Amino acid sequence: MNILTEVHDINTATGTMRTQVFRPATSGQFASIIFYSEIFQLTAPITRAAAIMAGHGFVVLVPEVFHELNPIGTVLAYDDIGKDKGNADKFTKPLEHHDSDTEALVAFARAQTYCNDKVGAMGVCIGGHLAFRAALNPDVKGAFCLYATDIHSNTLPCKQGNDSFTRAGDIQGELVMVFGKQDPHVPAEGRSAIYQQLAAKEVNFSWLEVNAQHAFMRDEGDRYDPALALQMYQSAVAFFHRTLN
Repeated sequence: MNILTEVHDINTATGTMRTQVFRPATSGQFASIIFYSEIFQLTAPITRAAAIMAGHGFVVLVPEVFHELNPIGTVLAYDDIGKDKGNADKFTKPLEHHDSDTEALVAFARAQTYCNDKVGAMGVCIGGHLAFRAALNPDVKGAFCLYATDIHSNTLPCKQGNDSFTRAGDIQGELVMVFGKQDPHVPAEGRSAIYQQLAAKEVNFSWLEVNAQHAFMRDEGDRYDPALALQMYQSAVAFFHRTLN
């Protein structure tokens, strides 16, 4: 399926959030997926991933996740300087601001003539956490979370008791959680804690651990696993076709 790419500046409670929209180049209304990036924002691998999902019949919204902390259009490099800046942003922006971003994205999607009222979320790294977090919004019916960081450790700023781990039981939609067994950012004990919390809170979730390193979806660098990435895209497409039908 051919796609179109557009850029929209969306008003949020904390300022203007630039968002790239990838959508089918055909008439009709489609379900929306909010695709949350890594700390580096809208890099080439992230835009390619969004395009893949859009080509399967979804409207994919890719926001600048740290729009309050950077000039519009900022893309960080996959180097130490970019990593340091992205991590600083990650530990500065409170989860409550991510929540209001999600609200703005849902409202934007539902105002577009090419979108229906179904919304899901997907993300990698901190974006996996933000997809998990987005599922706290009752309008988000499904979230596909790839190697989500900082859930088990509760290291992102937020009000007391409002961290994503504690609030897991408030998720009403369905989750898919995917982790690499060789991922040092979410070690075995962290993965176990998340699994046990989701099970204890009776969240509707699926769980998959694969033999891969952190960022195995990113199609740049030595950690990329093309076969596993293809498997994840296929699984995500099937998941969203089912949960957002």
